[in-house]
Amino acid sequence: MTSPVALIAEDEPLLADALRTMLAQTWPALHVLPVAPDGTSAIATIAQAQPDVVFLDISMPGATGLDVARACARLTRPPQIVFVTAFDRFALDAFDAAAVDYLLKPVEPDRLARTVARVRERLAAPDGGTLSQLLATLRTHLEEGGPSGQRNGQQKGKGQPSDTPEETPALRAAPATDTREYLRFVRASVRDEIRIVPVEDVCFFEAADKYVVVATTDGDLLIRTSLRELIPQLDPSRFWQVHRSTVVNVAEVVSAQHTPLGRLTLKLKRRKDRVAVSRQYAHLFRQM
Repeated sequence: MTSPVALIAEDEPLLADALRTMLAQTWPALHVLPVAPDGTSAIATIAQAQPDVVFLDISMPGATGLDVARACARLTRPPQIVFVTAFDRFALDAFDAAAVDYLLKPVEPDRLARTVARVRERLAAPDGGTLSQLLATLRTHLEEGGPSGQRNGQQKGKGQPSDTPEETPALRAAPATDTREYLRFVRASVRDEIRIVPVEDVCFFEAADKYVVVATTDGDLLIRTSLRELIPQLDPSRFWQVHRSTVVNVAEVVSAQHTPLGRLTLKLKRRKDRVAVSRQYAHLFRQM
């Protein structure tokens, strides 16, 4: 019997290597192709090698994991899709892309084992489940102990929609005051503990590769996401982007000042840091 073939599409080498190692332990018979470092190369590799399963990072250069999944849907023999993401709000997009499952970063061995079992079951009976059955399975997973279903003791009421994620691994969404939901808390790992920080206690967010530095009065924390993914979850009336790599809590801003070199910086109430403002966003502080 031919060994099943998998492709990992991930632009962060350490995460890709970690997933490859875990797959070798969880599914020894699986042959894993060389990692695709971006969405464009992932699409090309899938078309040529026709893997049985693809582990797709959501946020990649070239084309996103969702773009890759949609391209796969047009193939005569599409692979099983597993999304690997820092945010379980992408689960709804996973439904549309007909993903068999999704994994939250950092991937945990027990969770990967359940995903592998699900993938192997579908590979053994590829015609055994319709798309509607797949969506129902994923929604049930979200409601009953999945990554967004009952975290921290939360449980959906019977009258709530079953396909609305309630929180992310690093960030928890607040009840919406309009049609959108904004974050109320940031959750970050600090050595052997999890810190829960209300967003009003955050002075600013600053991009650091695929991570974001959360600057508070008590120090800096790191969360596993990109600033691009974080910004849509922040209340724009409270958090203003002032630089391509910085979002500031406007309630923390005391004044905007020009340096001798003509650069605009922000003085904050509870941090000694000066936050730089790029020319693109200088108009926000003209009459401050």
